Amino acid sequence: MSAFRTASVFVNESYAGRLSETDAGYEFVYDATYLASGKAAPVSLTLPLRTEPYTSTTLFPFFDGLIPEGWLLNVVTHNWKIDQTDRFGLLLLACKDCIGNVSIRQEVGA
Repeated sequence: MSAFRTASVFVNESYAGRLSETDAGYEFVYDATYLASGKAAPVSLTLPLRTEPYTSTTLFPFFDGLIPEGWLLNVVTHNWKIDQTDRFGLLLLACKDCIGNVSIRQEVGA
């Protein structure tokens, strides 16, 4: 399964895992070092800590919920000229500094 775009997911500024857009949908996997740290917290209640990857044909609801809505979504899509249906692209652009303890950063070279 090849990844089209990937994002680093941080919890409280600690690298927690990788979210990938693939030919089959989406995959999220926790980083092994993060899991072994003793300080690991789940990204969300719907994505509890585990070593096996999570897969989905649609963007996981937790990550989709980080994307702005309403007038702010209109500002983001207009200023960055991105389609509102490109949910992964919106996540990469608008969720570097979200409300809460999770942040998303596009992986370099990805």
